[in-house]
Amino acid sequence: MATDIRAQLSNVSVSAQKMRLVVNLVRGQDVVSAMTMLKFVPKAAARHVSKVLNSAVANAEENFGVSRDDLVVYKIFADEAPTRKWRRFGARGRFKPILRRNSHITIILRERE
Repeated sequence: MATDIRAQLSNVSVSAQKMRLVVNLVRGQDVVSAMTMLKFVPKAAARHVSKVLNSAVANAEENFGVSRDDLVVYKIFADEAPTRKWRRFGARGRFKPILRRNSHITIILRERE
């Protein structure tokens, strides 16, 4: 049975909806091509996803002795984190709520068969 190599990043200040646009590009790819792809994606979320991917690769090399050329992005997902609620005062004594959404990123790598 293949071992799963995990890495997580919690409470990233990018919404899960925007994060999933980048995450869907990387899912199922081998690690080396995913890293080069993330380097050129013009989204702010790509920096956070590449940070977690680098961490997962470092976990694989250090703890399991697996080369980065043999790794595949098996699962990757972005979940919603707690939302910070902000308020902005509006016209006629009202106030407009602002929702600052956050997300969690989880990456699971596996060795290529």
